[in-house]
Amino acid sequence: MSAPSIKFGFNHMVCPALSPDDFLKAAVALGASAVELRNDIGVNSVTDMAAAREIGAKARDLGLEIRTINALYPFNVWTPELAAKAVSMAQLAQACGATGLVMCPLNEGRLLEDNLEKTAGLHASLAGIARILRDFGLKGFVEPLGFPFSSMRFKATALAAIDELGLSGLYSLVHDTFHHTGAGEADLFPARTGLVHISGLEDPAISFADMLDGHRVLVGPKDRLGNIGQLKALYAGGFDGIVSFEPFAREVHDLPDPIAAVRASMDHVRQALSS
Repeated sequence: MSAPSIKFGFNHMVCPALSPDDFLKAAVALGASAVELRNDIGVNSVTDMAAAREIGAKARDLGLEIRTINALYPFNVWTPELAAKAVSMAQLAQACGATGLVMCPLNEGRLLEDNLEKTAGLHASLAGIARILRDFGLKGFVEPLGFPFSSMRFKATALAAIDELGLSGLYSLVHDTFHHTGAGEADLFPARTGLVHISGLEDPAISFADMLDGHRVLVGPKDRLGNIGQLKALYAGGFDGIVSFEPFAREVHDLPDPIAAVRASMDHVRQALSS
Protein backbone atom coordinates (compact mmCIF):
# COMPACT_ATOMS: atom_id res chain seq x y z
CA MET A 1 0.00 0.00 0.00
CA SER A 2 1.32 3.44 -0.91
CA ALA A 3 2.01 5.94 1.85
CA PRO A 4 -1.00 8.13 2.72
CA SER A 5 -0.99 11.78 1.76
CA ILE A 6 -1.09 13.19 5.27
CA LYS A 7 -2.96 16.44 5.90
CA PHE A 8 -1.31 18.16 8.82
CA GLY A 9 -3.02 20.50 11.23
CA PHE A 10 -1.48 23.00 13.60
CA ASN A 11 -3.00 23.26 17.09
CA HIS A 12 -2.23 26.59 18.77
CA MET A 13 -0.88 24.58 21.73
CA VAL A 14 2.17 23.85 19.59
CA CYS A 15 3.33 27.41 20.29
CA PRO A 16 0.84 29.27 22.50
CA ALA A 17 3.06 32.35 22.75
CA LEU A 18 2.32 33.17 19.10
CA SER A 19 -0.36 35.76 18.45
CA PRO A 20 -3.28 34.46 16.39
CA ASP A 21 -1.96 36.33 13.36
CA ASP A 22 1.54 34.85 13.70
CA PHE A 23 0.02 31.45 14.43
CA LEU A 24 -1.80 31.47 11.10
CA LYS A 25 1.33 32.64 9.26
CA ALA A 26 3.35 29.85 10.89
CA ALA A 27 0.75 27.29 9.84
CA VAL A 28 1.04 28.46 6.23
CA ALA A 29 4.84 28.34 6.43
CA LEU A 30 4.58 24.74 7.62
CA GLY A 31 2.24 23.77 4.81
CA ALA A 32 -0.61 22.91 7.16
CA SER A 33 -4.09 22.28 5.82
CA ALA A 34 -5.93 23.43 8.94
CA VAL A 35 -5.52 25.04 12.33
CA GLU A 36 -7.11 24.57 15.73
CA LEU A 37 -7.73 27.63 17.87
CA ARG A 38 -7.86 27.47 21.66
CA ASN A 39 -9.73 29.13 24.51
CA ASP A 40 -7.17 28.28 27.22
CA ILE A 41 -3.86 29.94 26.27
CA GLY A 42 -4.14 33.31 27.95
CA VAL A 43 -3.93 36.45 25.84
CA ASN A 44 -3.81 34.46 22.61
CA SER A 45 -7.07 32.62 23.33
CA VAL A 46 -10.09 33.14 21.10
CA THR A 47 -12.62 34.75 23.43
CA ASP A 48 -13.78 37.87 21.59
CA MET A 49 -16.26 37.99 18.70
CA ALA A 50 -14.49 40.77 16.80
CA ALA A 51 -11.16 38.96 17.09
CA ALA A 52 -12.79 35.69 16.01
CA ARG A 53 -14.15 37.33 12.85
CA GLU A 54 -10.75 38.83 12.11
CA ILE A 55 -8.97 35.50 12.58
CA GLY A 56 -11.53 33.78 10.38
CA ALA A 57 -11.07 36.32 7.58
CA LYS A 58 -7.29 35.96 7.71
CA ALA A 59 -7.52 32.17 7.67
CA ARG A 60 -9.76 32.28 4.59
CA ASP A 61 -7.35 34.66 2.85
CA LEU A 62 -4.50 32.26 3.60
CA GLY A 63 -6.44 29.19 2.43
CA LEU A 64 -6.52 27.59 5.89
CA GLU A 65 -9.42 25.68 7.38
CA ILE A 66 -10.18 26.47 11.02
CA ARG A 67 -11.05 22.99 12.12
CA THR A 68 -11.98 23.59 15.76
CA ILE A 69 -11.93 25.73 18.83
CA ASN A 70 -10.51 23.63 21.65
CA ALA A 71 -12.17 22.94 24.08
CA LEU A 72 -15.63 22.76 25.62
CA TYR A 73 -15.01 21.42 29.15
CA PRO A 74 -16.36 19.46 30.97
CA PHE A 75 -18.77 18.57 28.20
CA ASN A 76 -20.23 15.51 29.96
CA VAL A 77 -21.58 17.42 32.98
CA TRP A 78 -24.74 19.15 31.77
CA THR A 79 -25.44 22.30 33.77
CA PRO A 80 -26.76 25.77 32.97
CA GLU A 81 -23.15 26.98 33.17
CA LEU A 82 -22.00 24.44 30.58
CA ALA A 83 -24.92 25.31 28.31
CA ALA A 84 -23.97 28.99 28.47
CA LYS A 85 -20.34 28.14 27.78
CA ALA A 86 -21.35 25.99 24.81
CA VAL A 87 -23.40 28.83 23.32
CA SER A 88 -20.54 31.28 23.79
CA MET A 89 -18.03 28.94 22.17
CA ALA A 90 -20.44 28.14 19.34
CA GLN A 91 -20.83 31.86 18.65
CA LEU A 92 -17.05 32.26 18.46
CA ALA A 93 -16.69 29.18 16.27
CA GLN A 94 -19.33 30.43 13.87
CA ALA A 95 -17.73 33.90 13.80
CA CYS A 96 -14.32 32.53 12.81
CA GLY A 97 -15.72 29.94 10.40
CA ALA A 98 -14.62 26.89 12.41
CA THR A 99 -16.01 23.47 11.54
CA GLY A 100 -16.80 22.68 15.16
CA LEU A 101 -15.83 22.36 18.80
CA VAL A 102 -13.53 19.91 20.56
CA MET A 103 -15.33 18.52 23.61
CA CYS A 104 -13.41 17.10 26.60
CA PRO A 105 -14.84 15.22 29.61
CA LEU A 106 -14.43 15.99 33.30
CA ASN A 107 -10.83 15.22 34.21
CA GLU A 108 -10.65 15.79 37.96
CA GLY A 109 -10.89 12.37 39.59
CA ARG A 110 -14.69 12.49 39.86
CA LEU A 111 -17.44 10.54 38.03
CA LEU A 112 -15.06 7.62 37.65
CA GLU A 113 -17.55 4.83 38.31
CA ASP A 114 -19.68 3.72 35.37
CA ASN A 115 -23.33 3.67 36.42
CA LEU A 116 -26.77 4.62 35.14
CA GLU A 117 -26.58 8.13 36.58
CA LYS A 118 -23.29 8.85 34.83
CA THR A 119 -24.63 7.49 31.54
CA ALA A 120 -27.77 9.59 31.85
CA GLY A 121 -25.64 12.67 32.43
CA LEU A 122 -23.57 11.94 29.33
CA HIS A 123 -26.74 11.50 27.27
CA ALA A 124 -28.18 14.77 28.60
CA SER A 125 -25.00 16.62 27.70
CA LEU A 126 -24.74 15.20 24.20
CA ALA A 127 -28.40 15.98 23.52
CA GLY A 128 -28.17 19.49 24.94
CA ILE A 129 -24.98 20.37 23.10
CA ALA A 130 -26.42 18.89 19.90
CA ARG A 131 -29.18 21.48 19.89
CA ILE A 132 -26.62 24.26 20.20
CA LEU A 133 -24.34 22.83 17.51
CA ARG A 134 -27.27 22.57 15.09
CA ASP A 135 -28.31 26.16 15.80
CA PHE A 136 -24.87 27.37 14.78
CA GLY A 137 -24.15 24.91 11.95
CA LEU A 138 -21.28 23.20 13.77
CA LYS A 139 -19.96 19.70 14.45
CA GLY A 140 -18.86 18.18 17.76
CA PHE A 141 -15.47 16.46 18.09
CA VAL A 142 -15.53 14.31 21.22
CA GLU A 143 -12.13 13.66 22.80
CA PRO A 144 -11.98 11.03 25.55
CA LEU A 145 -9.04 11.62 27.92
CA GLY A 146 -7.01 8.56 28.81
CA PHE A 147 -5.84 9.65 32.26
CA PRO A 148 -6.79 7.36 35.17
CA PHE A 149 -8.59 10.34 36.74
CA SER A 150 -10.69 11.06 33.64
CA SER A 151 -14.45 10.51 33.76
CA MET A 152 -14.46 9.22 30.16
CA ARG A 153 -11.35 7.38 29.05
CA PHE A 154 -12.62 5.28 26.16
CA LYS A 155 -13.83 6.16 22.68
CA ALA A 156 -16.21 3.20 22.81
CA THR A 157 -18.07 4.87 25.69
CA ALA A 158 -18.58 8.04 23.67
CA LEU A 159 -19.69 6.17 20.57
CA ALA A 160 -22.22 4.05 22.48
CA ALA A 161 -23.92 7.18 23.81
CA ILE A 162 -23.77 8.97 20.45
CA ASP A 163 -25.34 6.01 18.68
CA GLU A 164 -28.05 5.51 21.30
CA LEU A 165 -29.09 9.13 20.71
CA GLY A 166 -28.91 8.82 16.92
CA LEU A 167 -26.35 11.64 16.70
CA SER A 168 -23.64 10.01 14.58
CA GLY A 169 -24.11 12.63 11.87
CA LEU A 170 -23.27 15.43 14.29
CA TYR A 171 -20.52 13.97 16.46
CA SER A 172 -17.23 12.30 15.60
CA LEU A 173 -14.22 11.30 17.66
CA VAL A 174 -10.90 12.94 18.30
CA HIS A 175 -8.31 10.19 18.25
CA ASP A 176 -5.51 11.52 20.42
CA THR A 177 -2.47 9.24 20.21
CA PHE A 178 -1.37 10.19 23.75
CA HIS A 179 -4.78 9.52 25.29
CA HIS A 180 -5.33 6.37 23.23
CA THR A 181 -2.13 4.89 24.67
CA GLY A 182 -2.91 6.13 28.19
CA ALA A 183 -6.34 4.53 28.15
CA GLY A 184 -5.02 1.23 26.83
CA GLU A 185 -7.91 1.05 24.38
CA ALA A 186 -7.34 -1.41 21.53
CA ASP A 187 -10.00 -0.25 19.06
CA LEU A 188 -9.29 2.84 16.95
CA PHE A 189 -12.65 3.48 15.18
CA PRO A 190 -11.10 5.15 12.09
CA ALA A 191 -14.45 5.48 10.29
CA ARG A 192 -15.82 7.46 13.24
CA THR A 193 -12.78 9.71 13.64
CA GLY A 194 -13.08 13.34 12.61
CA LEU A 195 -9.72 14.59 13.86
CA VAL A 196 -6.42 13.17 15.08
CA HIS A 197 -4.16 14.79 17.69
CA ILE A 198 -0.54 13.67 17.77
CA SER A 199 2.16 14.18 20.36
CA GLY A 200 5.05 12.10 21.63
CA LEU A 201 6.42 10.73 24.87
CA GLU A 202 10.17 10.12 25.06
CA ASP A 203 11.12 10.00 28.75
CA PRO A 204 11.70 6.28 29.56
CA ALA A 205 11.14 6.88 33.28
CA ILE A 206 7.46 7.84 32.86
CA SER A 207 4.86 5.07 32.69
CA PHE A 208 1.79 5.39 30.50
CA ALA A 209 -0.34 5.41 33.67
CA ASP A 210 1.61 8.37 35.08
CA MET A 211 2.14 10.52 31.99
CA LEU A 212 0.59 13.99 32.01
CA ASP A 213 0.05 16.76 29.47
CA GLY A 214 3.36 18.36 30.43
CA HIS A 215 5.19 15.29 29.12
CA ARG A 216 3.77 15.64 25.60
CA VAL A 217 6.51 16.52 23.10
CA LEU A 218 6.70 16.45 19.31
CA VAL A 219 6.76 13.09 17.53
CA GLY A 220 10.28 11.92 16.75
CA PRO A 221 12.41 8.76 16.47
CA LYS A 222 12.40 8.23 20.26
CA ASP A 223 8.60 8.29 20.60
CA ARG A 224 7.19 5.63 22.94
CA LEU A 225 3.48 6.13 22.15
CA GLY A 226 3.43 4.33 18.83
CA ASN A 227 2.21 7.34 16.87
CA ILE A 228 3.27 5.91 13.53
CA GLY A 229 1.60 2.57 14.13
CA GLN A 230 -1.61 4.29 15.22
CA LEU A 231 -1.59 6.53 12.15
CA LYS A 232 -0.96 3.60 9.81
CA ALA A 233 -3.86 1.68 11.36
CA LEU A 234 -6.16 4.70 11.12
CA TYR A 235 -5.34 5.21 7.45
CA ALA A 236 -5.72 1.50 6.73
CA GLY A 237 -9.19 1.71 8.29
CA GLY A 238 -10.27 4.57 6.04
CA PHE A 239 -9.40 7.72 8.02
CA ASP A 240 -8.63 10.63 5.70
CA GLY A 241 -8.76 13.71 7.90
CA ILE A 242 -6.56 16.24 9.65
CA VAL A 243 -3.64 15.11 11.81
CA SER A 244 -2.99 17.95 14.22
CA PHE A 245 0.13 18.48 16.34
CA GLU A 246 -0.72 19.09 20.01
CA PRO A 247 2.39 19.13 22.25
CA PHE A 248 1.90 20.57 25.74
CA ALA A 249 5.47 20.32 27.02
CA ARG A 250 7.21 23.53 28.03
CA GLU A 251 10.40 22.18 26.51
CA VAL A 252 8.68 22.45 23.12
CA HIS A 253 7.07 25.83 23.79
CA ASP A 254 10.37 27.28 25.01
CA LEU A 255 12.45 26.19 22.03
CA PRO A 256 14.28 29.05 20.25
CA ASP A 257 12.54 27.99 17.02
CA PRO A 258 9.53 25.75 17.73
CA ILE A 259 8.36 26.09 14.13
CA ALA A 260 11.57 24.48 12.86
CA ALA A 261 11.05 21.69 15.39
CA VAL A 262 7.51 21.11 14.13
CA ARG A 263 8.80 20.97 10.57
CA ALA A 264 11.35 18.33 11.58
CA SER A 265 8.59 16.32 13.26
CA MET A 266 6.44 16.56 10.16
CA ASP A 267 9.34 15.24 8.07
CA HIS A 268 9.84 12.36 10.50
CA VAL A 269 6.17 11.39 10.42
CA ARG A 270 6.01 11.50 6.60
CA GLN A 271 9.16 9.39 6.28
CA ALA A 272 8.03 6.88 8.89
CA LEU A 273 4.62 6.48 7.27
CA SER A 274 6.27 5.68 3.94
CA SER A 275 8.53 2.98 5.37
